[in-house]
Amino acid sequence: MMDFSLGQILGLLLRTLPFLLLRLAVYLGITLAYVVATGGGAGIGYLFGKVAADPGAGSAWGAFIGFGVISGVLYWAREYLLYLVKAGHIAVLAELLQGKEIPGGRGQIEHASAVVKERFVESSVLFGVDQLIKGILRVFNRTMLMIANFLPIPGLDGLVKFANTVINTSLTYVDEVILAHAIRTGSTNAWASARDAVVLYAQNYKTMLKNAVWLTIVIWALTLVIFLLVIGPVALIASFFPGLAGFWTFALAIVTAICLKAALVDPLAMAALMQVFFKVTEGQTPDPQWSAKLEGMSDKFKELKDKAGLTPPQTVPGTPAAAPPPPPAL
Repeated sequence: MMDFSLGQILGLLLRTLPFLLLRLAVYLGITLAYVVATGGGAGIGYLFGKVAADPGAGSAWGAFIGFGVISGVLYWAREYLLYLVKAGHIAVLAELLQGKEIPGGRGQIEHASAVVKERFVESSVLFGVDQLIKGILRVFNRTMLMIANFLPIPGLDGLVKFANTVINTSLTYVDEVILAHAIRTGSTNAWASARDAVVLYAQNYKTMLKNAVWLTIVIWALTLVIFLLVIGPVALIASFFPGLAGFWTFALAIVTAICLKAALVDPLAMAALMQVFFKVTEGQTPDPQWSAKLEGMSDKFKELKDKAGLTPPQTVPGTPAAAPPPPPAL
C-alpha cells in the first residue's frame, strides 16, 4: 500500500499547469534539437559520403556526430535546466502541500523563480547541493540494502542487480524531494537544509524507498507506453532525413519518450514523494545518531556538513518536535 493520495497529487499538478506547460515546451524543444541535430548531421554526412562514393557510411557518421554534439550541449546545460525548470516546480508544489496559495499563469513561474533564487542564490549552488545529495543517497542505499550479503541464494545476483538499478533510478525523485525541504523550512542555507533533509530521509528510508521504487516502476511502464505511441510519428519525421532509418529512428523515439516522461510523468512521482516525505517527517528532528552513521558511510555527507557550517538542525515551522524512530543497527 502506498502512502500518498493519487487524487490529491493530480489536483496539485493541475494547479501547477503553467509549470507543466513550461516543462512540456522545454522538453519538446530538446526533442526537436535532437531530431534536427541528428537529421542534419545525417544529411551533411550523406553529401560528404556521396563524394567518397559511400553515402550510407557518411550518413551514419554524420548522425552519430550530430547526436553526440547535442548530447554534449545538453549535458552542460543540465545545471540550468534544474535551476529554471525543476526547482521552480518543486517550489510551487512544496507551497501547495503546505496549504499556501500560489499565483496562476505566468505569475506562478515568476513567483517560483523568486523563491528558488532566495533559497539557492545561484544555479551552481543548487546544482552542487543536488549532486552531493545523489552521491550520499547512492552510498546510503547500497549500504542499507546489500541483499545478496544476507541472502546467499544461487542465481540471486540478477535479481539484486535489477533491484539496485530500480533503486538507483528512484534517486532522481528522492533528491528532488530533499531539495523541497529547503522550501518547506524557509531556510536560506541550502547546504544545512539538505543536510537535515538527508538525515530525515535516513530515519525514514524504508517508507521513502518503498514508495520511490513502486513509483519508479509505474513511471517507466508509462514511459514504455509513450515510446510505443511516438515511434510511428518519429519514424515518419525521420523519413525526411537521409540515413535516419533503422537504428536512429529507434534512438530518437527513445529520446522523445524520455523527454515526454520528464515533462509530464516525472512531476507525478516527484509530487507523490514530496507528499510522503512531508507527512512522514512531520514533527521529527534530525537524529544525531543517524547523522553519525551517514558521516561514517559517505565522504560526501562530510562535505555537505562542512559546507553547511555550524547551522543547527532545522525543524518544520509550526510542527512540534518529536523524537524520530531509533536507527536500526547496521
